[in-house]
Amino acid sequence: MTSPSSPQPNLEDNLQRWNELCAKAQKLMSDQFQRMAAGERPLSIPDPEIVAATFGRWWQQAAGNPQPLIKNQMAFWLDYAELWQRSLGQWWLARPAEPVAAPPAGDKRFKDEMWAQNALFDFTKQAYLLASRHIQTTVDDVEGLDPHTAQQVAFYTRQLVDALAPTNFVATNPAALKATLETGGENLISGLSHMLEDLERNNGRLMPKMTDLDAFRLGENIATTPGKVVFRNALIELIQYAPSTEKVHQRPLLVVPPWINKFYILDLKPKNSLIKWLVDQGHTTFVISWVNPDETLRHKNFEDYLREGTLAALKAIEEETGQHQVNVAAYCIGGTLLAATLAWLAAQGEDRVASATFFTTLLDFSDVGELSVFIDDAQIRKIEEYMAEKGFLEGHQMANVFNMLRENDLIWSFVVNNYLLGKAPMPFDLLYWNCDSTRMPAAMHSFYLRNMYLENKLCQPGGITLGGVPIDLGKIEVPAYFISAREDHIAPWKSTYAGARKLSGPVRFVLGGSGHIAGIVNPPSANKYGYSTNPALPGSPEQWLEQATAHEGSWWLDWAKWVEAHQGKLVAARTPGRKLKPLEDAPGSYVKIRL
Repeated sequence: MTSPSSPQPNLEDNLQRWNELCAKAQKLMSDQFQRMAAGERPLSIPDPEIVAATFGRWWQQAAGNPQPLIKNQMAFWLDYAELWQRSLGQWWLARPAEPVAAPPAGDKRFKDEMWAQNALFDFTKQAYLLASRHIQTTVDDVEGLDPHTAQQVAFYTRQLVDALAPTNFVATNPAALKATLETGGENLISGLSHMLEDLERNNGRLMPKMTDLDAFRLGENIATTPGKVVFRNALIELIQYAPSTEKVHQRPLLVVPPWINKFYILDLKPKNSLIKWLVDQGHTTFVISWVNPDETLRHKNFEDYLREGTLAALKAIEEETGQHQVNVAAYCIGGTLLAATLAWLAAQGEDRVASATFFTTLLDFSDVGELSVFIDDAQIRKIEEYMAEKGFLEGHQMANVFNMLRENDLIWSFVVNNYLLGKAPMPFDLLYWNCDSTRMPAAMHSFYLRNMYLENKLCQPGGITLGGVPIDLGKIEVPAYFISAREDHIAPWKSTYAGARKLSGPVRFVLGGSGHIAGIVNPPSANKYGYSTNPALPGSPEQWLEQATAHEGSWWLDWAKWVEAHQGKLVAARTPGRKLKPLEDAPGSYVKIRL
């Protein structure tokens, strides 16, 4: 029932909207059936058949040794009985009771005060947390599984129990119930509308919208640092940014972003733009903007990304500035390519790079954290079969994988906000970028998955060959700066540390706070997260951390001091296009190609 002060819902309008939404839903279902009848079979990551086979192996081990299951079942019954006992005392005797189960620190799902104040919701919450804990414990306690299967089962189980959280359903979410009563159900009508819009926009895939996709325009309110595209080929546009200082450092700086995402994560708004900050520090800054490939680029491989990416950019920068040596900074898979480039150059006896900076970069893939759940021969073959037909891996499939690593924050929170509460997501530049995913060419992605993630060949001397050159990271003597993030779930910092120790030159390893994105996009003005340094590189990351010194503020300032030795003297500012003809204004055309 709505309160007297609440606006009365217009039942006739709501009925009309409901009928329109039902008609729209029917059309979407019809379209989906037509696609299926036409033989369209989208790739699912993880694949349901592989998930089923994984749980089948788990059940075989569990059935052969049922004692852990029986033990955990008894423990669950005892905990559940205690929950009933305490809850009954709280309900009938008004007796305060300590919770049997409490959400872990940082769990935002149960932040609504009704989860603690209302006895029924408190019981629902604790019953769910108990069941969730015991289900996951039961899964983990089964012995005899190989480590990869055990990790997969644990991951898939977590996805299931998080999907079944009471917060994800109207009837058991106090905030959703309150909104339904206050609006006369308009929140649910709006939520259905949002869901159908998402299905329509994503061609039948249910991917909740994370932000207002109409709130940002590249080159207008994000990616606004002035510059020119001065070079273009099939894979890259090379952007040279306009100077903001009268003098600049002699050696230019090339930034190599990942091609799994678009470069403007480093140039969102001026206040958190790393690119603008680099320009303001006097660096003649060049950035690679990777193409968003279609099926015509299916044959582009990792070697092409070397030749047409980093090597082409270095050549263009020398032609534009006259400088043979440059400093290079690279992010994630861009850093993986940079290391391969440095090893390739070393084998040729070339000294094109004065210093190398690696942002959250994996060179040793022996431990990639939860991403390894998706890495085995069977799953890669499924992806390769799909890419052989399509020519590329679609960006949303990679995005889904990364979102599943933080499912409550990146999936279920938006289900609740958009569909149950009926709210539109807020404008957020970082989430806009996160939704702007890119494709992976079939040949490159197959090489990357097999040679890096599956077989870990990059860190083996001569493990991979590019352009006829065996790649040996041990031949890299270029001074290197590694910045990793303590909470990174994509490039775990202990693994990036292992990669840093593969290089032969002087290495400075720095550990920042937060995760894969916020740990890097951390401007000094924000004064957040902090970072730790240790001039030594002992044998284990644990030793490094134990001996490290903690600092407040941004690692950007630490890097600025480190790179001083490699940036050369001051020279007159360089305006883009002195030698290379400007093709268009930054941020260019490639970055604007959306899926």
